[in-house]
Amino acid sequence: MDNSLSDITIRAAKPEDCHEIVRLIKELAVFEKLEDQVKMTAEVLQKDCFGDRPLCYCIVAEQQDSPELVGYALYFSIYSTFEGASLHLEDLYVNPAYRGRGIGTQLWKRVTKHGLDLGCNRLQLTVLGWNTKAKDLYTHYGFKDLTESEGWHLMRMSRATMEDFVKG
Repeated sequence: MDNSLSDITIRAAKPEDCHEIVRLIKELAVFEKLEDQVKMTAEVLQKDCFGDRPLCYCIVAEQQDSPELVGYALYFSIYSTFEGASLHLEDLYVNPAYRGRGIGTQLWKRVTKHGLDLGCNRLQLTVLGWNTKAKDLYTHYGFKDLTESEGWHLMRMSRATMEDFVKG
């Protein structure tokens, strides 16, 4: 396999990519040992990324002359009352057979550039505690671990809990 990026195209996702993106989401979930949590479908992703009110953005990496995508980055706008417009990078994933070629870096740079173009003041992400390789990489490029430095913890409420909360 070519170790350069000459046969890889990084581009904005299109609606017809959704089945492939979901395949990659499931690959990532297996890596993260969270495959039982994936409920995403191509139809939901298509509505959320390309519907009347898009909720997220997606950039993909494709190998030339192949219908399969080899990586993706999915992200969305958030807002900080301290700093204004921001982005949250939900997923950055490259199929293991294509790692070490700079594909992930190119996806990440495209997300970062889009954030800058939108006037964002922050880019944030979450990473599993056991994924020290990713944590070290993100720290190397300037991310701060807010759990360590500021004591922030990510909190989550499921849909069922949200519904119960609203009812109660």
